[in-house]
Amino acid sequence: MAAENSKQFWKRSAKLPGSIQPVYGAQHPPLDPRLTKNFIKERSKVNAIPLKNKKASSFHEFARNTSDAWDIGDDEEEDFSSPSFQTLNSKVALATAAQVLENHSKLRLKPERSQSTTSDVPASYKVIKSSSDAQLSRNSSDTCLRNTLHKQQSLPLRPIIPLVARISDQNASGAPPMTVREKTRLEKFRQLLSSHNTDLDELRKCSWPGVPREVRPVTWRLLSGYLPANTERRKLTLQRKREEYFGFIEQYYDSRNEEHHQDTYRQIHIDIPRTNPLIPLFQQPLVQEIFERILFIWAIRHPASGYVQGINDLVTPFFVVFLSEYVEEDVENFDVTNLSQDILRSIEADSFWCMSKLLDGIQDNYTFAQPGIQKKVKALEELVSRIDEQVHNHFRRYEVEYLQFAFRWMNNLLMRELPLRCTIRLWDTYQSEPEGFSHFHLYVCAAFLIKWRKEILDEEDFQGLLMLLQNLPTIHWGNEEIGLLLAEAYRLKYMFADAPNHYRR
Repeated sequence: MAAENSKQFWKRSAKLPGSIQPVYGAQHPPLDPRLTKNFIKERSKVNAIPLKNKKASSFHEFARNTSDAWDIGDDEEEDFSSPSFQTLNSKVALATAAQVLENHSKLRLKPERSQSTTSDVPASYKVIKSSSDAQLSRNSSDTCLRNTLHKQQSLPLRPIIPLVARISDQNASGAPPMTVREKTRLEKFRQLLSSHNTDLDELRKCSWPGVPREVRPVTWRLLSGYLPANTERRKLTLQRKREEYFGFIEQYYDSRNEEHHQDTYRQIHIDIPRTNPLIPLFQQPLVQEIFERILFIWAIRHPASGYVQGINDLVTPFFVVFLSEYVEEDVENFDVTNLSQDILRSIEADSFWCMSKLLDGIQDNYTFAQPGIQKKVKALEELVSRIDEQVHNHFRRYEVEYLQFAFRWMNNLLMRELPLRCTIRLWDTYQSEPEGFSHFHLYVCAAFLIKWRKEILDEEDFQGLLMLLQNLPTIHWGNEEIGLLLAEAYRLKYMFADAPNHYRR
């Protein structure tokens, strides 16, 4: 009996080394039936009383009320085919989605183009994320298609990017030849990297506006602190660190089958197929096995936090960048079985160490109760209240809490909001900034939020605001948009970083 009580205690506490901490605010599934009643209640409250200051008394109370992250047992215990589940989703999802789409279509200008690009997307690219989406697509396909056409047509006129957008940046294959300026920048990087002792300050300065694809792998290794500046020491350092990583594999990886690590490994195993599901590269079994090893070893070696949903996303930029060192074409469809075992081992070890260096600077985001994220979300709220009081008051009027959308921005470093190619460009700058992933990221989030101020102010209900903020239309973004976002973030940092009282009331 005592043993059973002890087991139940640890299951409730979830504080074993490598234990799982849940993520709050994730967008999947997009219309969780457990939330629909809350959404309806919130909306009725908004209609009755426009402005209320009611807040959750604690972070955990908020989490219980608003979390739409997957539970550990969701995949096995929920019966998505039950009549009550389907009835609830059919009615609520149809009403909610149709209303929001209708509001968007009314607020936008008349489309300038009469031809839609959606019909050109192969059926295999259309992914249904939940049974609510399936019901909605069956019951209202014509209505949704018409509204989708309005949204697609009102986007800026840009080159068409497929649903599975290219990972590579604009200097990759298929892009126009490099300009003279780009060639000069590439030569500057090569000179810096080949010098006996690389000047890291100068490398950061050159990397801030973006790193050329050809030299990004070695630049990222240096900027993350994984490689030494001295060129003579690099080869031995790489060899030693790669051997050390695979020593961890031999020492710890078999323990994934032990009882006290089973929950951690199981959650990792569930989350990995959900990592960039539209990119074929990450659906390959060999790549998923690599990710499992990286995440499990990191969780075992960092018992203060363990594995947290969302950390799986942070591996992908490093993996893609280090893979591009051996692949000339776009990597999204590349079959990794064509690479030798030694190359794959090098990519895996380098991805592990660089991800570890990143997480060392933001680990308080993932410890118990995730205090780092709570502080950053509060700082974001204070900052936005000063730089755009109209948007801030709009959120207050409709009872939208920053934690409800910005938690994911901090937890996943905007990776769920941006295409992967944009994340890679963003991380060029983050690794060039002092405390880029922690401090500078706050100002990027503020600039990102204000970027959508018109769309935010056009929404006049709680549901519409949450759906907009969790599904921002960035699929067509590229280096140009990220450059403008970073420039605005730098301006905000210059104004507020050294004068914190400026954004305190």
